[in-house]
Amino acid sequence: MSVLDYIWAGIMAVLAGPEAFSIFGIGISITIMMVTFGFLLGIVIGATPGLGGAFVMAVSLPILISIFGYTPDALLPVMGFLIGVMKGATVGGAVPAILFNTPGTPDALMTTLDGYPMAKKGQAGKALRTAHFASASGDTFSDLVLFTTAPFLAILVESYLGFAEKAALIILSLSFVAAVVGASPMKGLIAAFFGILLASIGTGEDLYPRLTMGTDFLANGFPLITAVLGVLIMGEVIHSFEEIWRDRRSDRMASEFKQSGDNGLSWRERRALLPYISVSAVVGTVIGALPGIGSTLAATLGYATGQKMHKGPVPFGEGTPEGVAATEAANSAVSGSNLIPVLSLGIPGNVSAVFLILAAESIGGFNPGPSVFRFTVNEVNPELVIAFGLFTTMMIGNILNWTIGGQFMRWVGVMARVPKPVLMPMVFLLTITAVYVQETDMVAVYFLLIFGLLGYVMRKIKMPILPFVIAFILAGNLETAMRQAFSVSDADPLFLFRSGTSIVFLGLSVLVVIFFSRKQKQDVAMSSEVS
Repeated sequence: MSVLDYIWAGIMAVLAGPEAFSIFGIGISITIMMVTFGFLLGIVIGATPGLGGAFVMAVSLPILISIFGYTPDALLPVMGFLIGVMKGATVGGAVPAILFNTPGTPDALMTTLDGYPMAKKGQAGKALRTAHFASASGDTFSDLVLFTTAPFLAILVESYLGFAEKAALIILSLSFVAAVVGASPMKGLIAAFFGILLASIGTGEDLYPRLTMGTDFLANGFPLITAVLGVLIMGEVIHSFEEIWRDRRSDRMASEFKQSGDNGLSWRERRALLPYISVSAVVGTVIGALPGIGSTLAATLGYATGQKMHKGPVPFGEGTPEGVAATEAANSAVSGSNLIPVLSLGIPGNVSAVFLILAAESIGGFNPGPSVFRFTVNEVNPELVIAFGLFTTMMIGNILNWTIGGQFMRWVGVMARVPKPVLMPMVFLLTITAVYVQETDMVAVYFLLIFGLLGYVMRKIKMPILPFVIAFILAGNLETAMRQAFSVSDADPLFLFRSGTSIVFLGLSVLVVIFFSRKQKQDVAMSSEVS
């Protein structure tokens, strides 16, 4: 098959897949329906402070897998739903940030700086339209970069990297994530090592269960979804319960301001915003392609860059549309490019990517990594068809965003008034239900609660969660790569140092940790001087 044949096969796998229903005799693909449902739900959840796309993805993934099953036909509907949620939540996060000065998602925090002052001036409608226009533009740009970059990067990795180099690349990725996520690189490294240790219990290629202390309870290891949902979601829920108990007397929602004057966004105003959107989209795309950094930093850098460019009468921070556009374009541009390391290297860089990996691991038939983009001529590579199908679902998400996303996000402002004490018990019960539906075993629920307590403790001691989760997911790939590299090197104990490329990767791993450790000490010293 040629490249165009694969692209067409991916598009048709989405458009002509199993039908959900028909309208006037025209069948509607179930994948399109799931992307649409996920996108709208993502906007609603993004507009609800205290939740976010990760909650929906965590709760819905086990339920969707139980509905669609473990066949390759389930991949596109399930992953399309997750992609829809990811895109919708990014757009919806701006709604409470603008209307109530409460960011729906962490990356919408910078949107409050200019969005809420605009709402106070009676320009909430203009601020929402600006946020939507910038968000849709940034998201579309980063998706186009993903479509053109990921296949070439994957082919490069597959052509030039052997087993030892791939193992060293995973070590470099884990070191980078551990160093840049959180305030302390050392805590990030400890979290990553802890994740690898727990993932090694009862698993691996040995003929006997490892590290089980002779118990049957741990013989099969910890289920991947249970461990990830426990640390990521249940830990956050327990932490939120504590915050609700502590802040129950001060939990007040700001009042909504009435709109007045011109709240539309003309083509002239949109053209004036394009320079800010363009620069922030590039910033967000670059940041998103680096594992572990996340959209919050992208939004901060986009806002700072836009502030330097701005020469208008209303300065940044006092309610200017350029401030909203610079922030929203940057944090939305992260969503597409953060799939570059996932699809090309098999390395998740943020929470949304983690759930896409989990879906692929749970359902089977699709293993994100360099092998996906093998353009075989004489036989069909089904994983490559799935990859182009995912690209198609992302474009459908963008079309939905451009057409109905703006109007829908203006309708869901009421979600910001749902109190957190109502939401968190629902999330708690839904998470337990989702895990039980997936595993049908109370042992999995016990594991979920144990990992939830672990996630709570890690938050209390300010140990970053993401390095633990990514290390837990990549532990199996790292072990497989290292075993294969050891085997082909004729049992050379220095097998990781026989290649110049792997030596460079390992050297960079050490340098990344040293650099960010020194930077942390400098920041602490500077803070002490300021105090």
